[in-house]
Amino acid sequence: MSGVPVQVLPAGEHAVLVEAPGLAEVLALADAVRSAVARGGAPWSEVTDVVPAARTLLLVGDRLDPTVVADAVRRLAAGVSADASAPAHGDVVEVPARYDGPDLDEVARLTGLSAWEVVAAHTGTPWRVAFGGFAPGFAYLVGGDPRLRVPRRDTPRPSVPAGSVGLAGEFSGVYPRASPGGWRLIGTTDVVLWAADREPPALLRPGGLVRFVAVDG
Repeated sequence: MSGVPVQVLPAGEHAVLVEAPGLAEVLALADAVRSAVARGGAPWSEVTDVVPAARTLLLVGDRLDPTVVADAVRRLAAGVSADASAPAHGDVVEVPARYDGPDLDEVARLTGLSAWEVVAAHTGTPWRVAFGGFAPGFAYLVGGDPRLRVPRRDTPRPSVPAGSVGLAGEFSGVYPRASPGGWRLIGTTDVVLWAADREPPALLRPGGLVRFVAVDG
């Protein structure tokens, strides 16, 4: 176990920002931090929020001492292994989807699969919620079938309907509201991803799993 190289920076008075080489390292470290927080004990009991991104991990706490937590993060990272092939785990949210997207046939052409095989690949493997961003409720999903990696559209659409299911690079995702976007759209869902009166408001949270289920109509 070689560990994850990190740079830890203060982020205000009660947070630290951990920079890592890439997403695999961020996700491995995020898992390790969540486990440490769940076990409790100093200084992890002071961490109230763990926020991953593509190359960073933000740790926040009202009583958190950035210097103490930074040292703990470095020690923890030294014992973490970033294994991109590690099996996904966590709570599973099922997302029923109609595979009627305008880019489904184009994705089939780009991947060398049939449209039916694209659907089977998208629904056949659980996706991991890596991090949120772009819009409230939007989750970047990773860990799906590697055959589905396709580039973004050359020209983004000026408006993508809410509920659109898309692919871009290694990611899949669902647009929580109408907005511009350049992802390849393969389907739609009626699932509400963000509701201000729900606790928590976001349906898909980092560390969880998503399984798409094909439905008709």
